[in-house]
Amino acid sequence: MPLLPLFLSAARYRLAALALLLFTGPLAAQAQNLLGAAGAPVVQTPQVRAELLAHAPEGVAPGAKVWLGLQLTHQPEWHTYWKNSGDSGLPTELQWTLPAGVSAGEIAWPTPRKIPIGSLANYGYTGTVLLPVPLTVAPAFAGQQLDVTLHATWLVCRKECIPEEGNFRLKIPAQGSTGLNGAAFDAAFAAAPRDQAAGASQASPDAGHLKVALDALPAAWKGQKLEFFPEPAGLIDPGAPWTQRWDGARWTAQLPLSAQRGSSPAEIALVVALADAPGEGPGLAGARMTVPVQGAWPEVKALPAAVSPALQAALDANTARAKAPVGSGGAPVSLLAALLGALLGGLILNLMPCVFPVLAIKVLAFARHADDRAAHRRHGLAYTAGVVLSFLALGGLLLVLRAAGEAIGWGFQLQSPAVVATLAALFTVIGLNLAGMFEFGSVLPSGLASLQARHPLADAFLTGVLAVAVASPCTAPFMGASLGLAATLPTAQALAVFALLGLGMALPYLAASWWPAIARALPRPGAWMERFRQFMAFPMFATVVWLLWVLGQQSGIDGVAALLMLLVALTLLIWALRLQGRAGLVVRGLSALALLGLLAGVGPHVTRLQAPEPAGAAVATSVEGLRWEAWSAARQAELVAQGRPVFVDFTAAWCVTCQFNKRNALADEGLLRDLSGKNVALLRADWTRRDPAVTAALAELGRNGVPVYVLLAKGQPARVLTEVLSVSEVREALASL
Repeated sequence: MPLLPLFLSAARYRLAALALLLFTGPLAAQAQNLLGAAGAPVVQTPQVRAELLAHAPEGVAPGAKVWLGLQLTHQPEWHTYWKNSGDSGLPTELQWTLPAGVSAGEIAWPTPRKIPIGSLANYGYTGTVLLPVPLTVAPAFAGQQLDVTLHATWLVCRKECIPEEGNFRLKIPAQGSTGLNGAAFDAAFAAAPRDQAAGASQASPDAGHLKVALDALPAAWKGQKLEFFPEPAGLIDPGAPWTQRWDGARWTAQLPLSAQRGSSPAEIALVVALADAPGEGPGLAGARMTVPVQGAWPEVKALPAAVSPALQAALDANTARAKAPVGSGGAPVSLLAALLGALLGGLILNLMPCVFPVLAIKVLAFARHADDRAAHRRHGLAYTAGVVLSFLALGGLLLVLRAAGEAIGWGFQLQSPAVVATLAALFTVIGLNLAGMFEFGSVLPSGLASLQARHPLADAFLTGVLAVAVASPCTAPFMGASLGLAATLPTAQALAVFALLGLGMALPYLAASWWPAIARALPRPGAWMERFRQFMAFPMFATVVWLLWVLGQQSGIDGVAALLMLLVALTLLIWALRLQGRAGLVVRGLSALALLGLLAGVGPHVTRLQAPEPAGAAVATSVEGLRWEAWSAARQAELVAQGRPVFVDFTAAWCVTCQFNKRNALADEGLLRDLSGKNVALLRADWTRRDPAVTAALAELGRNGVPVYVLLAKGQPARVLTEVLSVSEVREALASL
């Protein structure tokens, strides 16, 4: 059988199209999540899956029951917040864009859970929770469908806290019933607290406590322990001890007032519910009432503004700050170095195990037709165009992500298990073809097999697209620094870096196509070419092994085993395609059914992510002369240069672990005296507004969330401490100074 490498076959048209979708699809999907592209009802992050749901069993018409809701499915140990988040945190917020004649009500909050963290406590949700919102449809609405756009923001926390957001869009037909999610909404309604009259219930504040007496609670609750959730934030101290008891049918409680109380309401909206709700999700359905306040509130002493508005203002500025244009003050040498690094990186990329077979086989093809110089040059230019334009397309999508505040980098698409698995399948097919197990000309229809001969320039162009696709798992020297700098450059300069990277990758083939001496220097055609082609299969199979390892970090051992089964079934099908006659037809059919069955049975294990592993102004301390200063990179560098040790607290107002550590380990007077004795400077880097300088400093430490604590000393490597800080750990670090 004549040599028909994959990269010279007509199947390139299919593979190149697949390759183009492969490395642009995940980035486009991520851009949808970040920028709110149309038709995206789901946003997936490593911590939360957020989905916009609709419930309109009677259609969309005046007087009909129409509900929307954001469903949050948390990874284990992560949580989001109720309308009053407790000691720290932020409630989930929904901003709707609806057509004229349709308006959205308030969130019908399910009963929350109390989430204790040390001496603090938050109010929120774990597991899966749906936040339903009722719609009011006016008679003026006469559309054929209801177009819904939602911008949602939520804070998700475990030890660290991460502010997230998503843009969602749904189209709900006005006629007919939309009731697919009825069970989810019914569960949310069942978890919502029941409104009831206050009756003789009341609240009365005194010097340090809030006394609450509630009547008319469900009779089944009598004698049982309850949880208390006030809707106003900052009224009580959620994590402090409190007492409760039953006096007949009346429930009474004494709760400590917050030292940072910022309001003195005449009435208090509150929710009470049975304590110790099993499992995850919302708490047990409670009772909601608004009770009058009897008596005068204690005087408020110089309190700061309420937390929630300040935090909301901070997060409102996040998107604008993230999208602010980056200055172009870099010296021309930096840009020149980036362009040179990209060119060299692209050249070296050809030596990577997943790219070298493409270049080697393509260049060796010159040995067969060394005399057709004009055709070689046209093919070289077409191949170069395919490579460079593919890199520009990839770079353009990465710049979109940069504009949305996402860090960019080569191999970004490999964060998706689906992409990793598809690349593994693609490289397996390439390897099998190179090994001689099959030729595309023998398994494809003759019309498709003749495409190469009819469109040789398109064939060369698509070869370049495919080459970029198979290059995506590889990173060559010089590439990292150049692409890292590209993230900070203006759009035109950043795209120039990507173009030079593509030109560098295409340069060897382009040079071989324009200088016949290169082709003449190659060995004469012979049997060795077939052996060389077969040898090139092994770098491809080695790349598959590496991709399996990558998948193992994302989907676990079950995902790897599932993908291996699918690759075996795919190999069986490819082998069966060579069989002739009736027996071959039967084997091909059975092989295809086996592959489809495995896709349905074990395919979800491949793409299922396993649970993630656990990641202003100067303020005086209790020790005289020791103060927390506002962090800046310049101040940090200045102190270290002076030979003074520096302890940096990367924190945020919405981070509960930050607040816990601040009240405990970092408030320990003995530890503060030790820090003062070692002449340690204290810097506090506030990430409440997601400051770009703080973000960059976190990235240098390999972190993407807070809290982070680091001890710096001249001539010593940075020492990063654990998220839940202890006095002994800090003292141990101080002992190394």
